[in-house]
Amino acid sequence: MSVSLDIEAFYRRLKKIYTAWKDASGDDGFSKSDAVVVAMGSDEDVVYSKSTAIQTWLFGYELTDVILAFCENSISFMASKKKIEFLKPAANTKNNENANGIPEINLIQREKDNNTENFQKIIQFLKSSKNGKTIGVFAKDKFSSKFIDAWNEVLKKSNLNKIDVSANVASIMAVKEESELNLLRKASGITLEVYSKVFKEYMKDVIDADRRVKHFKVAEYVEKSLEDKQYLRGADPTYVESCYPPIVQSGSNCNLKFSVTSDKNTLQFGVIICMLGVRYRSYCSNVVRTLMVNPTEKMQEIYTFLLNMEEVIFEKLQHGTPLCDVYNEVIKRTKSEKPELVNSFTRSFGFCCGIEFRESTYVINGKNQIKARKGMVFNINIGISNLVNDEAKEDSEKKYALFIGDTVVVNDGAPATNLTKDKKRAKNISIFLKDESEEESEEEQQPAELLGRGARNAVLKEKTRQEQTLEEKRRSHQKELSNQLNNEAKKRMMDNKEDVQSSRSKKSNVSYKSSSLLPFKEPDIHDLKIFIDKKYETVVLPIFGLPTPYHISTVKNISMSTEGDYSYLRINFFCPGSGIGRVDNQAYANNDSTFVKELTYRALAGKVPGKAEPPAANLQLAFRQIKDVQKKFKTREAEEKEREGIVKQDKLVINPNKNNPKLKDLYIRPNIAHRRMQGHLEAHTNGFRYTSVRGDKVDILYNNIKHAIFQPCDREMIIVLHFHLKNAIMFGKKRHSDVQFYTEVGEITTDLGKLQHMRDRDDLYAEQAERELRHKLNTGFKSFIDKVETISRGEVEFDSPFRELSFFGVPFRSTCMVQPTSTALINCVEWPSFVVSLDDIELVHFERVQFHLKNFDMVIVFKDYKRKVEVINSIPMQSLDPIREWLNSCDIRYTDGVQSLNWAKILKTIVDDPEAFFDQGGWSFLEPESDEDAGDDSEEEEEFVPEDGSEAEGSETDEDSDEDYSSEAESSFDEESLGSGEESGKDWDELEEEAKRADRGQYEEEVVTSSSKKRKRDHSGSRKSHKKRK
Repeated sequence: MSVSLDIEAFYRRLKKIYTAWKDASGDDGFSKSDAVVVAMGSDEDVVYSKSTAIQTWLFGYELTDVILAFCENSISFMASKKKIEFLKPAANTKNNENANGIPEINLIQREKDNNTENFQKIIQFLKSSKNGKTIGVFAKDKFSSKFIDAWNEVLKKSNLNKIDVSANVASIMAVKEESELNLLRKASGITLEVYSKVFKEYMKDVIDADRRVKHFKVAEYVEKSLEDKQYLRGADPTYVESCYPPIVQSGSNCNLKFSVTSDKNTLQFGVIICMLGVRYRSYCSNVVRTLMVNPTEKMQEIYTFLLNMEEVIFEKLQHGTPLCDVYNEVIKRTKSEKPELVNSFTRSFGFCCGIEFRESTYVINGKNQIKARKGMVFNINIGISNLVNDEAKEDSEKKYALFIGDTVVVNDGAPATNLTKDKKRAKNISIFLKDESEEESEEEQQPAELLGRGARNAVLKEKTRQEQTLEEKRRSHQKELSNQLNNEAKKRMMDNKEDVQSSRSKKSNVSYKSSSLLPFKEPDIHDLKIFIDKKYETVVLPIFGLPTPYHISTVKNISMSTEGDYSYLRINFFCPGSGIGRVDNQAYANNDSTFVKELTYRALAGKVPGKAEPPAANLQLAFRQIKDVQKKFKTREAEEKEREGIVKQDKLVINPNKNNPKLKDLYIRPNIAHRRMQGHLEAHTNGFRYTSVRGDKVDILYNNIKHAIFQPCDREMIIVLHFHLKNAIMFGKKRHSDVQFYTEVGEITTDLGKLQHMRDRDDLYAEQAERELRHKLNTGFKSFIDKVETISRGEVEFDSPFRELSFFGVPFRSTCMVQPTSTALINCVEWPSFVVSLDDIELVHFERVQFHLKNFDMVIVFKDYKRKVEVINSIPMQSLDPIREWLNSCDIRYTDGVQSLNWAKILKTIVDDPEAFFDQGGWSFLEPESDEDAGDDSEEEEEFVPEDGSEAEGSETDEDSDEDYSSEAESSFDEESLGSGEESGKDWDELEEEAKRADRGQYEEEVVTSSSKKRKRDHSGSRKSHKKRK
């Protein structure tokens, strides 16, 4: 079996079950049950059940033909051989801290034919638990298979009483863990993506083309889109499925229930209701939306009221609030604002969801006293039916209903968080169409016939208008983002204004804490020579006959030279102002002190009679020793600087299971040592461990991963797993925020000297082998990723880049392909890697955007203004519009400019005085001049009105004309640009004849010109030859 059990989550959730069972009191099922039995058979027709839900919750998978018996002092699992192998790691509870408080786990392997003996073992466990009389079961679950039927017969003869514990188990699973919420967020994102990019766009096309489609055909089209990766936000299609077949309704027969199906009736262009639910890794999300075509003001008013009531539910649905209070609050508001709608509301306003789409215990109605708890996820759906549209022309559109719904998470002391938030105001979901009478009246106002150039200009004008609609939408959206950006940035900067960082003073290194530690017994000190104390990293120098210690950190540099008979040792010290030519970052405790800048020592270089060594030998020895100590000190300081700010990571919990997900023969970047080495990457309980062939280890914890990126080897020479970390880690004596593991595919270099043939068998075999290797690597890495996402309980989600949105640029030194993902802008193939999180981006500015240039630069400004901007240089100009469109879809503000700006100075100005910056307009200084744009727009919007011949002739003597142009100016302008009035009235034959004459005249003129030039050349040539003869 290629799947593995998340043991930590399994133990944690088992503890929740036993804690709830132990604390149960009153008349509920848990308090009366002596044991709990979950028997699940294989029935493909059953989509949702408590048995499948608890298995998915505990194991992460559905296991058919399995019996689970939860007793007071033991837990028994009866299953087939493969499933027992899957459960074996959980049965070994010894030496596992997470298993404290878990009863003994018994694994019973079932036989193929007769399991009577095994069934009796489980019956004995049940009867030995507490009183041994009553067992808790899921009363509504009715599975049927040969194995389960045999178990039910044995259970019937055992005389054990049964009691339903569905509500108790539902209460345990209702509060979601963070890993479950991550899966629900992913499912909600996919649901919104499918609704907005598939259903909504499809509806626009259908309505625009006035096509007749049936409800079930639309539902099938939407459901089929779940197989298309482009709508799944990077999720694996094998883990995505619909919660129920999409429901599409329209017209007067709308049923606001999730039990209905899309019928075969034709779609009516009035009110269209769509109910769409998506499951990701068995966790359900849901969205309900209403589209209105040509709605009246009253319809829009009622819809807006319905939206307000949904917001009331979000505000009221908090931790500790009874569900009936949420329902009653909406009814109370409706009675005071629109009492006529009270009886038209749906009977309930939602229910709890998770692994099961609908949990009947947690329904929001007027009678349910159960309280909401933090972490619960509700499918909110509120609707109004039996509404009447008096202005409708067709009977099928006179009655209508409105229905909206979202998936939300309950918070403590704050409104519920909407996981499916999008634009759903009346203006966003309304589609307005022109009536035929309006279109006819517009056609009547237009000229009956367009002749000559006027017709072509009119067509181009209409085409330009259509093409500009997307650009106009983008501009309006960017304008909204501009206002939002300035407001949010100003608020953020004002909140952080008080956080003033004090300048750090340089660490003072003390040689000796007391004079008694000075090594006076050393001969060099006694003889007043230079002595280097390696233990305390100190240089003891004789000054005025006194040994004076200086810590090695105070020494800037030293030099040794020989001039004549003497050798000189010069020692330069750090002091204020010594950093000339570079930024002097040294901060001193007391700048008013007296500092020694340099010391020079001199000694005879030659030998002295009676001594074996020359006097300068001490200086040479001191020079070498000071250099060695200084080198060690600087190395240690550099390592400490690298460790500065490093957040201490949790300890990696090693999973002893041999079936851990593992990838072999991987290289790591950056390298651990000077040369690259292979190793293997293994996923454990709370993180990864990479082990090189030399034995070096690098641990990366799941909770420290900000972006996990998988770069397939399609059209690439390497396949990569890249991790962008929240906090940097140390390995190879350096800190790293980006770590990647990769392996090469095929040959990166090619031998050009080799004689090749297009049908060379060796080359063909090599190409085929490379294709197979690529497929094998992609499959292996994908399998590893799926297992890791399961083990990490959704804490790590791998993202893949969108190659179709990629563009070339230079983020560092070389040109590479920069690709967006759903959460970042990356390049993982080249090293160093380039990863920018979209959440950190404040705005993007394009520099050098000019028509005569082939390239432009992209500057990324971050929300943290103290962070240096990232610049991607030399991006081809044809990539500008796709990048703009992508940024606009990500709600990121962008601006254009023709010059490069000094961003360091700009950001420093903002940080120094943010209030003044934003009072003067904030980032609006990057926007182009509004006056010039307005002038251009007004010129473009002038329309050309075509004229016939008579009107053109009369226009020259029009007395009502307000223009002061002379007749000559008018005629010359017309001839040069649009043609004269007479010309616009000529037919095609006359125009063609006139063009031929013009071409003939131009040809004759060229012939005459060329012949004259030729004569001149011949004449000059003859003169030259005449001179030569002379």
